[in-house]
Amino acid sequence: MAQVVELGGRRFALQHSGDGTPRPAPGGMLLPPGRVALLHGLGDASFYRHGQNSWSPCGWRRLSEPPLRIPNPTRLVTADDPAFDDPGRHHGSAVAALQAPDGATLLLGALGLDTARLTADRDTLTGWYATGGADWFLAYGAEEEVFRAYADELAARFGTGRRRAGNVWCSWYAYYENVAEAQLTKDVADLTGLPFDVVQIDDGWEERVGDWQPNAKFPSGMRAIADRIADAGFTPGLWLAPFIALPDSRLATQHPELLLRDPAGNLVVAGYNWGGPYYALDMAREDARAHVAEMVRTVVHEWGFGYLKLDFINAAAAYLPGRDRERIYREALEVIRLAAGEEVYLLGSGAILLPSLGLLDGLRSGPDVAPMWDNYASVDPSDATARNAVVNSVHRLWQSPLVEVDPDVIYFRSKLNLLTPQQLQWLRDLADVCGFRAVSDPPSWLTPAELEQLRDYLEAKPAVRRLGRYRFAVDGREVDFGPAVAADTGEQLYPIS
Repeated sequence: MAQVVELGGRRFALQHSGDGTPRPAPGGMLLPPGRVALLHGLGDASFYRHGQNSWSPCGWRRLSEPPLRIPNPTRLVTADDPAFDDPGRHHGSAVAALQAPDGATLLLGALGLDTARLTADRDTLTGWYATGGADWFLAYGAEEEVFRAYADELAARFGTGRRRAGNVWCSWYAYYENVAEAQLTKDVADLTGLPFDVVQIDDGWEERVGDWQPNAKFPSGMRAIADRIADAGFTPGLWLAPFIALPDSRLATQHPELLLRDPAGNLVVAGYNWGGPYYALDMAREDARAHVAEMVRTVVHEWGFGYLKLDFINAAAAYLPGRDRERIYREALEVIRLAAGEEVYLLGSGAILLPSLGLLDGLRSGPDVAPMWDNYASVDPSDATARNAVVNSVHRLWQSPLVEVDPDVIYFRSKLNLLTPQQLQWLRDLADVCGFRAVSDPPSWLTPAELEQLRDYLEAKPAVRRLGRYRFAVDGREVDFGPAVAADTGEQLYPIS
């Protein structure tokens, strides 16, 4: 059906394949399910690209510029949707927007769990779902207003996170996979009295990814280290990758029936890490869901962890033709939420936005940070660098009413740190803007001055006010992320209003 619709005082030619007619909604209008195409008339506008999962590139590009995407096909499997990549066309997942030089923004966002995809060129903004689909939200106006209206629609349908993480200390960026009970015991003692709420053990504690029992570096077991953390006054946190398994794990070798297979019977590679591929659990299977539920019950109710960092969870939505990917993903998260209980904080990494809402409390908003601004051997926008973490997180701030936006850790240490004072300040200010502050510096690595700086930062409760897309007031001090973003993209920066 072709028709003309009016939004924000401007008329757009709309064509949609679904039954029904557009109907008004606060801040915009709802379009019926089906394929939607708009003649936008905005010319060489800026395109807002929203990536599929936590690590996927997110940001603005002119339509005349090359599209923002992951060029490495192997990395694409892990950090975006390999079933939907186009080297020649601007494209994204869940929501897209176009902005003219005057700041007026046209937004088209999905409202259902059917793997929504969007593309744009100089003439059209197009959206469709993988199969049947759901309603769309369409809005035109000031950038901040249209994204807020879209977030309101998502909250009404899926819910929002209800728990706050507080100040988090995690082991990853100090020890990586070399984390061990003996060192953590010392760190917990050193952390006692510092204003942290959570102490989270990251990857390296488990026997093997897929085999969620403590390895030889944790001889006392996980209950013992969780008790030490709790006795020191912190909530014990633990890293899990519940929906994947390495090929040589016991799960993969002894229970291969739990793993996802393609129609030819081959195991599906869900991504690459730890030096090779990893497989996805088939979360459409009842026995796989039971396996994950039992593992979560053990971690929470037997070992005593009240904060779970759930990593690589996009594997539950691994692509197979005809598979209801996002619904299976959401049902897998429902299994975890039910097994963990309502009081446990769930942080998703590799998370997919829409099907995570109302179930996860926080979402990683970009790739891993690192104590360096750039990786000079890589041009991958999903690579682990401080620049990529800042750029992606800034462009997902509109999600803050729905879920805690986790920009990853900030640094106070000078040891093993290549970041400049300005880059360190961007990380700290962004954590304040997000309201999610995490640190990975062991106190023993800090000088007395650095330790005092850490304490002062964590105790502060700054007032944050948004001034523009990249500009904020933090306790009256203006913070501008524009130079960090422009250095990465070369984009022309338009105001929010």
